[in-house]
Amino acid sequence: MSGNRATIRLPMAESDRHLVDRWKGEEAPLLPLLHAFHDRDGHLSEQALRAVSEGLRIPLAELYGTVTFYHHFAREPGGALEPRVCTGPVCRMRGAEAVVGALEGAVEMPCSGRCDDPIPVLRGNETFVATPAAELEPRPTPLPPPSAEGVEECVFRHIRAPHRDTLDGYRATGGYRALDRMLGSGSPDELLDLIDASGLAGRGGAGFPTGRKWRAVRDADGGPKTVVCNADEGEPGCFKDRVLMDYDPHAVIEGMLLAAFATGATRGFIYLRYEYPETADVLAHALDEARGAGYLGRGVDIHLRRGAGAYICGEETSLLNSLEGEHPFPRNRPPYPVTHGYLQTPTVVNNVETLASIPPIVTEGAAWYRGLGFGDQAGTKVVSLSGDVERPGNYEVPLGLPLATLLHDWAGGGRGGRRIQAVTMAGLSGGFLAGDDLDVTLDEPSIRAKKSFLGAGGVMVFDESRDMVEVALDAMRFFAHESCGKCFPCRIGTRRLVERLSGEAGPREVESWIDELSDLHRTMKSTSACGLGQAAPLVTESLIRYFPERVRTLVEARR
Repeated sequence: MSGNRATIRLPMAESDRHLVDRWKGEEAPLLPLLHAFHDRDGHLSEQALRAVSEGLRIPLAELYGTVTFYHHFAREPGGALEPRVCTGPVCRMRGAEAVVGALEGAVEMPCSGRCDDPIPVLRGNETFVATPAAELEPRPTPLPPPSAEGVEECVFRHIRAPHRDTLDGYRATGGYRALDRMLGSGSPDELLDLIDASGLAGRGGAGFPTGRKWRAVRDADGGPKTVVCNADEGEPGCFKDRVLMDYDPHAVIEGMLLAAFATGATRGFIYLRYEYPETADVLAHALDEARGAGYLGRGVDIHLRRGAGAYICGEETSLLNSLEGEHPFPRNRPPYPVTHGYLQTPTVVNNVETLASIPPIVTEGAAWYRGLGFGDQAGTKVVSLSGDVERPGNYEVPLGLPLATLLHDWAGGGRGGRRIQAVTMAGLSGGFLAGDDLDVTLDEPSIRAKKSFLGAGGVMVFDESRDMVEVALDAMRFFAHESCGKCFPCRIGTRRLVERLSGEAGPREVESWIDELSDLHRTMKSTSACGLGQAAPLVTESLIRYFPERVRTLVEARR
């Protein structure tokens, strides 16, 4: 034969057809269908991808590009069972590289959200913790430490109650009372006014007023309207959402249903990061319980969708693209999700902690919530504390609490009695605080005055034994690895910063080195498409600010 070749289409296997038919009529079908094949076969085969392509009518090349963007979809047989070892900043300090070397077939993965109990290892759909001898032990998510005496909590106020993760346990501690009240005698306007009055702002990092976001969705034209819970906490050093979902899943569900009531939404999604497989089981069971009790399925339903490993999907528009089965690049804004979100309909995207705050605000009132903070700061914030500190964990603090109080009084100070040299803010995205600037309070105005931000509340601690250039290099390698590649200021800028921190390239005079990095910083912050490229420069900016002598040593070593 010569000339055009006919495309040969092999018939779809009956077992493949069954999986495709199970999901193709569902909302946001691509991710659950890919997971179904991945779980069944231990990898995504060419045959499976062709079945998905045909069943969902996605061009094969486009599907392949999307699948290979995610970290955790194995393409070789048995790949799903290979041990994946967290090599995030805290785990690397605790010897993660040795664990990778000791476990047969192990591969590295970015921070997997268990910085309070290192070193986590994923194998299949199970999470283990590696002992110093590289033995793997299953361990549940650690509960939050008890609150300090006299400090009232919001989202953690009942989390330690027995069986709080079940419907009966949740109801026994006041669960669904807020929703019952609103459905019985409340109105959307009343709820919106209450959330406005409480001062609640987004707890996922952006800090946008929750009431304003909900009101924008309620007032937007078009529909059906959607509520999305962003449970893709991929920021290194952040692990607060995991504890809320593992021990208080109904609080998140009730918060979503209240958001739907306020905005007029009729569908919802929980987008859960891949690295939380046990959490997926907890949420699925809680959703079944809520559906059986009549809270779901009568006007509003909520679907659980599990990601596949991509830091950028924590950015709300990338998350929406991922849900829709598109390549998870950030979208250009405007338009914003409140008018053009999931499938271009009005959509509210809220973080887990934000949603879990809603039921207690409704039951206790806006004044109660505002009064939980110090001074003019409204409410509380869960801070994930990890690294070189005696008692790591999730702490719900009053906004405005001094950082020193959290580090020394609540968490016991530096590990082994060593001096605390620096901390990160907002996971890695806020860069470092050190020296006199550790004397801040935990709220946005105080921390932004030091050229950082609180964000999602991840605080990693580094004692005097740590080389801060190495810490900064590790952080920048993470950002370079996780850059989605859509915009060149981020894609190229993070790579150039890695080269300069490692000594691979760059000027050999300190002043020229700093000038070059300052130019890189300005370009990245002003022209990157999303928060990754805008935040990464804060790492090197703060390194130069707090550790100039260490920077001088780095640069002069290249002469």
